Amino acid sequence: MKLPEPVIIPDEKLTKYLLVYREQSDKSKFLLQASFTPENSQQLKNSILQLVFTTEAIIDRTNEYGTFYRVEGEITGINNKNLAVITIWLQRKARSKGAIKLKLERKES
Repeated sequence: MKLPEPVIIPDEKLTKYLLVYREQSDKSKFLLQASFTPENSQQLKNSILQLVFTTEAIIDRTNEYGTFYRVEGEITGINNKNLAVITIWLQRKARSKGAIKLKLERKES
């Protein structure tokens, strides 16, 4: 199944979280391997959306917040390096159309 639409990735999720160094749960160093930086966050968004729209989503779990979906695959960086990722998306119960929330994880081989 494909993710329910609309699939939304807020710019702040990229520029103020994923692409900024954090002491805990840092994703920026991982994404920098593919030359993703806050300055080119739109390319990261496009790469994630390309993965999501071309890959099947799996229902991961449902709880009081809504339904969590998992999409695994590779995103291609600006330097053409592929990164294996796991994306987790939340469709909140409160919104029938569901703004889908993104969580990005490094896929261990």
